[in-house]
Formats: sequence, C-alpha cells, structure tokens
Amino acid sequence: MENLQEIQTRVEAAINAASDLAALDEVRVAALGKKGEVSLIMRTLGGMTPEQRTEFGPKLNALKNQLNEAVATRREILEEQALNARLASEVIDVTLPASPTPTGSIHPVSQVFAEAAVIFGDMGFAVAEGPDIETDFYNFTALNFPPKHPARDMHDTFFFEPGEDGARKLLRTHTSPVQIRTLQAAVQRAEKSGAALEPIRIIAPGRTYRCDSDQTHTPMFHQVEGLVIDRETHMGHLKGCLADFVSAFFETSVKTRFRPHHFPFTEPSAEMDIGYERVGDEIRIGQGDKWMEILGCGMVHPNVLRSVGVDPDIYQGFAFGMGVDRLAMLKYGIPDLRDFFASDQNWLTHYGFSPLSQPNLSTGLSS
Repeated sequence: MENLQEIQTRVEAAINAASDLAALDEVRVAALGKKGEVSLIMRTLGGMTPEQRTEFGPKLNALKNQLNEAVATRREILEEQALNARLASEVIDVTLPASPTPTGSIHPVSQVFAEAAVIFGDMGFAVAEGPDIETDFYNFTALNFPPKHPARDMHDTFFFEPGEDGARKLLRTHTSPVQIRTLQAAVQRAEKSGAALEPIRIIAPGRTYRCDSDQTHTPMFHQVEGLVIDRETHMGHLKGCLADFVSAFFETSVKTRFRPHHFPFTEPSAEMDIGYERVGDEIRIGQGDKWMEILGCGMVHPNVLRSVGVDPDIYQGFAFGMGVDRLAMLKYGIPDLRDFFASDQNWLTHYGFSPLSQPNLSTGLSS
C-alpha cells in the first residue's frame, strides 16, 4: 500500500492550488469520488487480513476525513473570492432611474363610459344610476310593455324566484328603468314644490343582463341610455345630439342616417346608422358607402310619460340607447366581445388605458 502520508500531502497541495470551484471539484473527485484514489484504496480493505484491516482501516478513514475538511475549507475561501469578484464587477449605479413598476390599466369599457360621460356632459347631460335588480314595473310595464306583450320576448330575461307576494324580480335587461326612476323623482319634486316639472337631461350608464352568449353577445353587457324631457324637444334635437356624439366619440366626421324602427317605449322610433368601410380586417368609421346600425332611439312614448304622472300633452322628449361594449370594439379594433370578461392580463395590458390618462373635457377623449 502506498504511503498514506504522501497521498495526503499531494492531494492537499492540489486542493490548495485549485484556483476556482470547478478545479476544486476535479481534485475532490480524483481523490474521493467513487473511482478516486483514496476510494480505490479503501476497497482493498476487504482483501486484507483482520490484523491489516485493524492497522490500515483507521488510517484510511482519518485520511478521508482530513481531505474532506481540506476541500470544505478551500471551498469556503473560493466561494468568498467568487462573491467578492462578482460584487466588484456587478456595480449598481444608484443614480439610474428605477425599473418601471407594473401598474393596472383602465378597462376599455370603463374608458368608453368616461368618454361618453364627458361628451354628453358637454351637452348638458347629467349621469344617473339605478339598481341592477329591478321589478317588472320598472323594467317592462312603465316602459309600455303590457303583460304578455310580444315585445317582452325580445328580451331573454334572468328572473328570480317569486317573492312572498308572488312577484318575480329580475336582472334589468336595459338601463331604461333609470329613466323611469328619474322621471318619478322629478314628478315628486314638482309636486312637493308646486312648481312645473323641471327639464330632464340625463344619461344612464350601467350593466345589463340577457340570456345570450356568442362572439358579439354576452349574458352581462353594458349600455348608455339617454333621456331628455321638456316642453319643446323634437326629433331634430335628437338627431343633432346623436350625430354630434358619434363624431366626437370616433374623432372624425361621421355620416349618419335614421331608419324607422319599433321600440315599445318610443314613438316614432328609429335606428341610427353610421357610415363606414372595411379595409381588410379593419373597420374604418366615417369612410366609405356602407352603413352600420349603432343605436336605437326615438321620441318618448306618451304611455311612458303617463305611467309616471307626466302629461304628454305638455311635455315630450327623446330617448336613446347604445351598447358600450360594441362602441369599444368598433373604436379600438377589438374582435371578440367575450374577451372583455376573460380577465386575461395580456389582453388588458394590450387594450387597456393608462390610469394616469384623463379625458379631455373639451372633446371627451383621452389625452
């Protein structure tokens, strides 16, 4: 058996000469690995006599332990040297600006709500709100939907279980109930003060619900409806108001046309179309000779005014309603309505708006 002292001296010298952790590991494997020099010597113990094993066994174990300690000591030194070298090379310039912190973004629906509110606000409209859960009276009856009227079938309604009185509440199918509540409140104020009914000019943004789901329909969606009531309002005011809105919203001159239609709560009723053209997959509003329906509108039906105690022989007005999600899709080139509700972070980052941006009060658009 080779002199163990000579092996120890030679291996410890190689350990101390290792310049980095990789070189140190090569020395360790060569001496103490499965096929290392010391390991091979230890395998010969099985062929020795008991007396030889008694003599050489403790010496080999002591050699192995000493070499392991030497490797551990050298590793600590090399690791410290590597850390110091890294600290010296990886200098941080504390005068540089910090990395940008990820922030949230404004959802396109919220952005369009804000834009519409500012544009109509410039025309003198106030924002009114109402509950999402409504009664049949506010959602249908007061809006000239008689019981079993076929127009009710146009709205795939989410109904709740009947209450103790047998009445079933529902998730509102449009924000038109806000118009009824606003009219009721105005009538009550007029009766209390003994004055004439004050002019009303409001928009009602909010969530609405219908049993429908595909690429352009979702069970929950968003609307903005408008209502104007006074003594002299006529169809020309309605057309001018909506034409100004779409031009301001789409930031271009937009051709419009009004086609006769039917809504239970307006008479006469109309759908408004806007001009556009398709270039590839892109829809360009305000260009071309094609027409796209964008909203419904009309003069408030006399029965709606009567349902809240307003005399239609004295007061009249107009109403309109439009889908906020659809407006966002058209303006910002969003192809699928269902993505609005998917909570996809990449989608929100791409289509969202900076929370620091504010609508421009003169145009209603983000700066």
